[in-house]
Amino acid sequence: MVNVYDGNLTSKMRVRKTFAHEKTDRVPINYFSNHTVHMRFAKALGVPDGDHEQVLRRLGADFRMVNPRYTGPELFAQIENRHVDALWGDHSRWVANDYGGYWDYCDFPLIEADEETVAGWPTPNPDDFDYEGTLDYCKAMKDFGLHAGNPGMADILNSNGKLRGVEQTLVDFITDNPAGLLLTDKRTESNLGMLDRLLAKCGEYIDFVWIGEDLGSQHCPLISMELYRKHLKPRHMRFIECAKSYGKPVMIHTCGSSSWVYEEFIEMGISAVDTLQPEATNMDPKYLKQNFGGRLSFHGCISTAGPLAYGTADETAACVKETLGIMMPGGGYFLSPTHSIQDNTPTENLAAMYNTAHEYGRYK
Repeated sequence: MVNVYDGNLTSKMRVRKTFAHEKTDRVPINYFSNHTVHMRFAKALGVPDGDHEQVLRRLGADFRMVNPRYTGPELFAQIENRHVDALWGDHSRWVANDYGGYWDYCDFPLIEADEETVAGWPTPNPDDFDYEGTLDYCKAMKDFGLHAGNPGMADILNSNGKLRGVEQTLVDFITDNPAGLLLTDKRTESNLGMLDRLLAKCGEYIDFVWIGEDLGSQHCPLISMELYRKHLKPRHMRFIECAKSYGKPVMIHTCGSSSWVYEEFIEMGISAVDTLQPEATNMDPKYLKQNFGGRLSFHGCISTAGPLAYGTADETAACVKETLGIMMPGGGYFLSPTHSIQDNTPTENLAAMYNTAHEYGRYK
């Protein structure tokens, strides 16, 4: 289904060169999707059991996530009719729709918690992860672009919101609420400790660190620059400094209209930005390339709420081709969906996206 173009570079070389805005053979490609559409797409690709690694190889995807397995004691018990996150304790419930369904966050177990309650809330010990097994994985995947972390690493607003609710999380930072700030710091210390141990063990193989923070609605910032600089930036800087101490560039995930903070990111030493929802205010590929091209690398831009989900295969191909035409000159572009590909996405549109990426994503 997908015509994979094999150049002269490994995926690792391709990813590293793109971070450095150097010329490469083709645009690096990423893939992530919801389970239902993944199984449908995998079957169409000739991978009926849905094996994720085989789908990535079939698509010519260049990225692999390095994620150490937790080996410590059970922190949270499961609850009937809920899914309880094993590491952080947030609750979600299954909400079905016409295409499948979602695990939707609910209950918000710390929404009314005081500082004492938050102090007693378990967080994973950074020592309780299998770093040795992760090193074996890195060695096996050494030719791919390997990243430590993901959009949930270092994330504060979204991750705190799963436990305290979004409204209370925003109030926490406006009012300097001790309970909310303590939760932020407990999560930060746990995540940062794990990242440092992971890079110490596997840094030879890891190519970049991926962190995240949801900072925009579709039309405007979620918080002020003042609040970002006061509460989020100092904590984000600790992850950036950790990555830099091991010589790794940093990519940050930011949903919605978030280019308002990109100059700050550049000053902080961030190398790439992720998601890039083109329908959000000041997130159009032309705007991003004109204002930040050459200073940031870009990962995303293929909207999961645009032609990929609602258009035809031809419209999807045209969207991907147009985006490549804008983003490729001068390098620094990774082609990726803006979020996990949604269950209402037609299989033929997915095929069109990746076929077009391989056909038109080659540098001359």
